[in-house]
Amino acid sequence: MSITSEQAAWFAKTFDQLADNVELAIRGKRQVIELALTCMLSEGHLLLEDNPGTGKTVLAKAIANTVQGSHSRIQFTPDLLPSDVIGVTVYDQQKQEFEFHSGPIFATVVLADEINRASPKTQSALLEVMEESRVTVDGVAHSVGRPFMVIATQNPIEQAGTYRLPEAQLDRFLMKSSIGYPDHDVAVELMGQAANRDRAAQVGPVIAAQAVAQMASFANEVHVDSSILSYVSFLAAESRRHAQVKLGISMRGSLAYIRAAKTWAVAKGREFVSPDDIKDLAIPIMSHRIILNAEAQFSGVTVERVIDDLLSSVTAPTDRLS
Repeated sequence: MSITSEQAAWFAKTFDQLADNVELAIRGKRQVIELALTCMLSEGHLLLEDNPGTGKTVLAKAIANTVQGSHSRIQFTPDLLPSDVIGVTVYDQQKQEFEFHSGPIFATVVLADEINRASPKTQSALLEVMEESRVTVDGVAHSVGRPFMVIATQNPIEQAGTYRLPEAQLDRFLMKSSIGYPDHDVAVELMGQAANRDRAAQVGPVIAAQAVAQMASFANEVHVDSSILSYVSFLAAESRRHAQVKLGISMRGSLAYIRAAKTWAVAKGREFVSPDDIKDLAIPIMSHRIILNAEAQFSGVTVERVIDDLLSSVTAPTDRLS
């Protein structure tokens, strides 16, 4: 069953309302906001990597406040334990049975602040819940519900005492993005409102959590032509063959690409995915999944340059196949 034009129009209108609401806290960063919302409505997870003080935490909190669901914040530190994230089983003497006490991971939107400061053991506790939306404690599975989204932040310049995320965990993030510094006019506006120390707190809910799940279901019904599927497959295969790439796009990455492209297309009011949607999402989808080899890194080659090479070398489809 395909999405109707009326459903696509409602989706696009609601998407714009969500973006407008988040933009009350993050000024002048519409592109990043739309990418983050696309990630949420694709039922994926977002990695924000940027310099300190650019608004990563504010963006995550604003998105959480926009959705009328539960949200939590986990400050990752070297002494954080997996049980501090997912929860722990405690023996209840009155009931004479073990009872599960859920951790902060059980929320609609979870902000994992400075995720690379936690130990690999704690980072690995997120693998199952990010992939399957559930955690297993003492052999018992506990669902975190739907919708569920992890927004993780990390600073690329503060590497002392941090633990680099392994490739397997990076691949579980649907997108990677950065906010960047505001332009001059926005910076002046923000400084004029310096007394407002928590802009995200002023962002109220726009839709309920159930509506997010409904929008995600609509996005799943967007039509993807066989030519688009072949295009993404060729891009992934070419990334693995590229002379400067050590690790290319996996099958999980290709599937994530299609899910995100569906949401991006219907957010523009269309019931089908176009080649331009694939190009628009190339950097946020591919940048954290492509690992350059040592020679390329030493030569100063960037992942963005490799992605441009891939888009140039693989011809985009011009005709439908189905």
